[in-house]
Amino acid sequence: MSDSSSPAGTVESEGPVAAERALPLLGMIAYFQLAAFSRFAADSTLAPTLAERLSMAGFARNALDRVDRVAQRIAELGGELQPTMRPFAGVLVEFDRRTEPSTWAERLLKGYVGYGVADDFAEALAEGLDPVSHSVVDAVMVDDGHAGTVVAALGAAGEVDATLTPRLALWGRRLVGESLGVVQGVLADHPEIVRLLSVALPGDEPQQRLFARLTAEHTRRMDRLGLAA
Repeated sequence: MSDSSSPAGTVESEGPVAAERALPLLGMIAYFQLAAFSRFAADSTLAPTLAERLSMAGFARNALDRVDRVAQRIAELGGELQPTMRPFAGVLVEFDRRTEPSTWAERLLKGYVGYGVADDFAEALAEGLDPVSHSVVDAVMVDDGHAGTVVAALGAAGEVDATLTPRLALWGRRLVGESLGVVQGVLADHPEIVRLLSVALPGDEPQQRLFARLTAEHTRRMDRLGLAA
């Protein structure tokens, strides 16, 4: 809670306001990272080469480490991991059902592009948090080499199969549409996230500006892959 010694316009690192804003987002991120662990663990069993299996296993381990880091911050704010995650459990189920990949290349693209939208959503919301929570989110969202692994693998695959690039471009468009649908669902079902968004992106039409930002980041990822967004 603010006191008279706090500069106007600043957000304290601890206190009721910090916890109220941060805990829902931290719970959502923890759930996303747990889902990432499950996804990477499955990828490690499906990867076509030993090197790729090892890479995916490493990304799975990193995702669990990130859950632990978020859990630590949740505890610092007076929360508990499972109750804070629980409101967001299942928000990716329909997305996964509707975007079941049929090839390894599609699976790689889904991990990079489809779930990348969730990462961008979290990073945008984190701008409304207290400095400590914001720094935790920034640390959790740092790329651990996954992006480079996907770009290299899909680039090499595209050199072998000339039909792959246009097929993946279509898949990427489908993924972003479904991913933005997940964001819309979270905003519709979680007023606490909408309130945080209004702090993170103050001014008129924060949701409109959020979706413009998410779409721009998706285009950047597709450009890196040499795919039409």
